[in-house]
Amino acid sequence: MSDNLGWELVKEEHVIQDQWIDFRRNIYRLPNNAEIGPVYNYSKHSFVVIVARDKEGRYICVKQYRHGVDRITTEFPAGGIEYKEKSDVPYITKENTIATEEEALDAANRELLEETGYVAGNIRHLLTIPANATLASNNFHIYLATDCEKKSSQHLDDTEFLNVLLLSEDELKQRIFGGDFIQSHHILSWYIAKDLG
Repeated sequence: MSDNLGWELVKEEHVIQDQWIDFRRNIYRLPNNAEIGPVYNYSKHSFVVIVARDKEGRYICVKQYRHGVDRITTEFPAGGIEYKEKSDVPYITKENTIATEEEALDAANRELLEETGYVAGNIRHLLTIPANATLASNNFHIYLATDCEKKSSQHLDDTEFLNVLLLSEDELKQRIFGGDFIQSHHILSWYIAKDLG
C-alpha cells in the first residue's frame, strides 16, 4: 500500500475573495495521476470558542440568531480572530487567517468581555484544530475560562444581537440533547473542556 496519498493542486480560481471569505474552485491531480474538479475550498477567519463558567460553576452562554440554520441558538461566547492588522492585503487568504496562540488568547479574552461582560479569573488554551479539514483552511481554538466575574455590560458590534444565559450543567445537557445548543464546534468544546478541565 502506497503512502503517496497527497493531491497536487493543478489550477486554482478565486470565485469570491473579500474581507469575509476566500472561496476557491480548484482542480487537483490525484495519486493515480487522474484529475478531479471542480473541488471547492474556502478560507475564513480562524476563531475562538470559550467554554466559560462563573464562580458558581454555571456556564456562561449566549443566545443569537444563526442564518445558516435560520434559528436562534444557544452557544458559548466565540468570535473571529482579526487578520487585518498583520496582513498587507485587505482580503482573506489561506495564510493570513492562521493565528498564533497569543492572537487567539487575546481574541478569547476580548470576545468573552464584549459578548458577555465577564472577565475570566483563569483562562487556558485546551486545543487548536482545523474547523473543517475537508473544505476549509482555518482553525478553531478552544479555551476554558473559569472563575469568571461580571465586570461590565456587553460591548457588541453593530450587527451583534446577543442575550446572556447562565446555565447549570444539567440545563446545558438538555439544550445539547434535543434543544437549541446545536453548534458542533461548541459541543466539541464542551466535551474537551470536561475531559481536560
